[in-house]
Amino acid sequence: MPSALTLIFMVLFCLVSLASMLQNGFMIIVLAREWMRNGALPAADMIVVSLAFSRFCLHGIAILANLLASFDFCYQANIVGILWDFNNTLIFWLTACLAIFYCVKISSFSHPVLFWLKWRISRSVPRLLLGSLIMGGLSAILSATGNVIATQMIISQGFYENCTFGHMILDFYRYYYLSHAMLMWFTPFFLFLVSLIFLMFSLYRHVGKMRDHRPGPCDPRIQAHSMALKSLTFFFIFYILFFLSLIISSTKNKATESYWYWAREVMIYLGISLNSITLVLSNPKLRKALKMRL
Repeated sequence: MPSALTLIFMVLFCLVSLASMLQNGFMIIVLAREWMRNGALPAADMIVVSLAFSRFCLHGIAILANLLASFDFCYQANIVGILWDFNNTLIFWLTACLAIFYCVKISSFSHPVLFWLKWRISRSVPRLLLGSLIMGGLSAILSATGNVIATQMIISQGFYENCTFGHMILDFYRYYYLSHAMLMWFTPFFLFLVSLIFLMFSLYRHVGKMRDHRPGPCDPRIQAHSMALKSLTFFFIFYILFFLSLIISSTKNKATESYWYWAREVMIYLGISLNSITLVLSNPKLRKALKMRL
């Protein structure tokens, strides 16, 4: 029977996840209506709605996986965990795509490659979304492969009769999963970080050029830089906390009866929820729709 503190954190985790599902559901509905009304969506909104849908699914999968693991439905929890890997990797790559899109569209570097990307990036968004789906699918395949290998090792060697070999299996799965996480999560995290740094240098460079002209606070390029940087900076804070939490949790055993496990889950998904709020407030259509609802 879980302790009272564990039950409190379990309830908090469910409440945070449900609240975040409502936030992302709101984004999906608003942008889907916009899509149906106009017959198309701007490239950035296509990434945002894909990100919102992926996060909506991630929270639902996380609730289901944690509840199954709590009631010792390990096999079902592993299957749902593979779906969680798919969604989680998809979110990382979609976030990187959004950062790259902002960087290419707003940055003021005068390089031929950047000019070519500015011209192509909007039309390339569907391909970026497809590439993110492919990376998510590859992550799910690697996760399933690790599960199958670990299960076969347990069956063939007798896990319960040999504790030493049991620890070897756990170590194998832990390091396999960590390697998979570093490959699938660190790469989009690195792309996100590079895009953020480029935007910061672009803003610094543009402000330096315009200093002698004394631009007003309504200078459109500075406003675009500032809005994108504010959005991506908040993204970065929650993103790096989420990234580090996942890396730490992938190297530790998951004891779902421990209140520390549920406290960590609350912090991880609270960060995603706050990130979703930042996404709503940084998007003009979503911000306007939110004001109308309130």
